[in-house]
Amino acid sequence: MIQPFDDEYFMKKAYQEAEIAFDKGEIPVGAIVTFNNQIIARAHNLTETLNDVTAHAEMQAFTAAADFLGGKYLKDCILYVTLEPCQMCAGASYWAQIGKIVYGASEPERGFVNLKTKIHPKTKVISGVLENECSQILKRFFIEKRNLN
Repeated sequence: MIQPFDDEYFMKKAYQEAEIAFDKGEIPVGAIVTFNNQIIARAHNLTETLNDVTAHAEMQAFTAAADFLGGKYLKDCILYVTLEPCQMCAGASYWAQIGKIVYGASEPERGFVNLKTKIHPKTKVISGVLENECSQILKRFFIEKRNLN
Protein backbone atom coordinates (compact mmCIF):
# COMPACT_ATOMS: atom_id res chain seq x y z
CA MET A 1 0.00 0.00 0.00
CA ILE A 2 1.29 3.45 -0.90
CA GLN A 3 1.54 5.96 1.93
CA PRO A 4 -0.12 9.15 0.59
CA PHE A 5 1.99 11.44 2.78
CA ASP A 6 5.49 10.19 2.04
CA ASP A 7 8.68 12.14 1.34
CA GLU A 8 7.94 12.32 -2.38
CA TYR A 9 4.48 13.77 -1.75
CA PHE A 10 5.85 16.54 0.44
CA MET A 11 8.80 17.22 -1.86
CA LYS A 12 6.29 17.88 -4.63
CA LYS A 13 4.76 20.54 -2.39
CA ALA A 14 8.21 22.08 -1.85
CA TYR A 15 8.75 21.94 -5.61
CA GLN A 16 5.57 23.98 -6.11
CA GLU A 17 7.19 26.66 -3.97
CA ALA A 18 10.31 26.50 -6.16
CA GLU A 19 8.10 27.13 -9.19
CA ILE A 20 6.68 30.24 -7.50
CA ALA A 21 10.23 31.46 -6.88
CA PHE A 22 11.11 30.77 -10.52
CA ASP A 23 8.16 32.86 -11.71
CA LYS A 24 9.29 35.73 -9.45
CA GLY A 25 12.83 35.66 -10.84
CA GLU A 26 14.19 34.22 -7.60
CA ILE A 27 16.57 31.25 -7.54
CA PRO A 28 13.99 28.45 -7.59
CA VAL A 29 14.30 26.82 -4.21
CA GLY A 30 11.20 25.84 -2.29
CA ALA A 31 10.71 24.54 1.22
CA ILE A 32 7.96 23.29 3.44
CA VAL A 33 7.89 22.22 7.06
CA THR A 34 5.58 19.49 8.26
CA PHE A 35 4.37 18.48 11.69
CA ASN A 36 2.40 15.23 12.08
CA ASN A 37 1.99 14.95 8.29
CA GLN A 38 0.51 18.46 8.12
CA ILE A 39 2.17 21.31 6.24
CA ILE A 40 2.68 24.11 8.75
CA ALA A 41 4.97 26.34 6.66
CA ARG A 42 5.52 27.00 2.96
CA ALA A 43 8.29 29.18 1.62
CA HIS A 44 10.56 29.93 -1.30
CA ASN A 45 13.62 32.05 -1.87
CA LEU A 46 12.98 35.76 -1.41
CA THR A 47 16.54 37.10 -1.51
CA GLU A 48 15.89 39.36 -4.51
CA THR A 49 12.40 40.43 -3.46
CA LEU A 50 13.52 41.37 0.06
CA ASN A 51 17.05 42.40 -0.93
CA ASP A 52 18.19 40.11 1.88
CA VAL A 53 20.91 37.46 1.51
CA THR A 54 19.42 35.54 4.45
CA ALA A 55 15.95 35.18 2.89
CA HIS A 56 16.53 31.60 1.77
CA ALA A 57 13.53 29.29 1.51
CA GLU A 58 14.59 27.31 4.57
CA MET A 59 14.99 30.42 6.73
CA GLN A 60 11.54 31.65 5.71
CA ALA A 61 10.06 28.21 6.42
CA PHE A 62 11.71 27.94 9.86
CA THR A 63 10.33 31.32 10.88
CA ALA A 64 6.82 30.48 9.68
CA ALA A 65 6.89 27.05 11.36
CA ALA A 66 8.12 28.45 14.68
CA ASP A 67 5.40 31.10 14.53
CA PHE A 68 2.77 28.44 13.80
CA LEU A 69 3.93 26.26 16.70
CA GLY A 70 4.53 29.14 19.08
CA GLY A 71 8.10 28.07 19.83
CA LYS A 72 11.54 28.15 18.26
CA TYR A 73 12.30 24.43 18.43
CA LEU A 74 11.17 22.21 15.56
CA LYS A 75 12.19 18.83 17.03
CA ASP A 76 9.13 16.99 15.75
CA CYS A 77 9.11 18.67 12.35
CA ILE A 78 10.45 17.76 8.93
CA LEU A 79 11.99 20.24 6.49
CA TYR A 80 11.50 19.42 2.82
CA VAL A 81 13.66 21.57 0.57
CA THR A 82 14.38 21.25 -3.14
CA LEU A 83 18.09 22.07 -2.80
CA GLU A 84 20.60 20.87 -0.22
CA PRO A 85 20.81 23.52 2.51
CA CYS A 86 23.77 25.88 2.63
CA GLN A 87 25.88 26.44 5.74
CA MET A 88 23.59 29.21 7.00
CA CYS A 89 20.42 27.17 6.63
CA ALA A 90 22.05 24.03 8.05
CA GLY A 91 23.21 26.12 11.01
CA ALA A 92 19.69 27.44 11.51
CA SER A 93 18.39 23.87 11.36
CA TYR A 94 20.88 23.00 14.10
CA TRP A 95 19.58 25.76 16.38
CA ALA A 96 15.95 24.92 15.56
CA GLN A 97 16.73 21.26 16.31
CA ILE A 98 14.74 20.17 13.27
CA GLY A 99 13.88 16.48 13.47
CA LYS A 100 14.53 15.61 9.83
CA ILE A 101 15.78 17.25 6.65
CA VAL A 102 14.74 15.88 3.26
CA TYR A 103 16.27 17.53 0.21
CA GLY A 104 16.13 17.04 -3.53
CA ALA A 105 19.14 18.29 -5.47
CA SER A 106 22.65 18.22 -4.06
CA GLU A 107 24.73 21.41 -3.93
CA PRO A 108 28.35 20.19 -4.22
CA GLU A 109 29.92 23.67 -3.94
CA ARG A 110 27.86 25.41 -1.26
CA GLY A 111 25.91 22.62 0.39
CA PHE A 112 26.31 21.68 4.02
CA VAL A 113 27.45 18.12 3.30
CA ASN A 114 30.58 19.00 1.32
CA LEU A 115 31.36 21.95 3.59
CA LYS A 116 31.01 19.63 6.59
CA THR A 117 28.61 21.94 8.38
CA LYS A 118 27.36 20.34 11.58
CA ILE A 119 23.68 19.75 11.98
CA HIS A 120 21.95 18.70 15.17
CA PRO A 121 23.03 15.16 16.13
CA LYS A 122 19.41 13.99 16.35
CA THR A 123 18.48 15.36 12.91
CA LYS A 124 17.96 12.69 10.27
CA VAL A 125 18.88 13.55 6.67
CA ILE A 126 17.51 12.08 3.46
CA SER A 127 18.84 13.25 0.11
CA GLY A 128 17.89 12.79 -3.52
CA VAL A 129 14.09 12.90 -3.27
CA LEU A 130 12.84 14.07 -6.70
CA GLU A 131 16.47 14.97 -7.39
CA ASN A 132 16.07 15.17 -11.17
CA GLU A 133 13.11 17.56 -11.06
CA CYS A 134 14.74 19.73 -8.41
CA SER A 135 17.98 19.91 -10.40
CA GLN A 136 16.24 20.64 -13.69
CA ILE A 137 14.35 23.71 -12.48
CA LEU A 138 17.62 25.20 -11.21
CA LYS A 139 19.43 24.45 -14.48
CA ARG A 140 16.58 25.94 -16.50
CA PHE A 141 16.59 29.08 -14.33
CA PHE A 142 20.30 29.72 -14.80
CA ILE A 143 20.20 28.96 -18.54
CA GLU A 144 17.38 31.47 -18.97
CA LYS A 145 19.18 34.01 -16.75
CA ARG A 146 22.36 33.73 -18.86
CA ASN A 147 20.40 34.10 -22.11
CA LEU A 148 18.80 37.32 -20.84
CA ASN A 149 22.14 38.94 -20.03
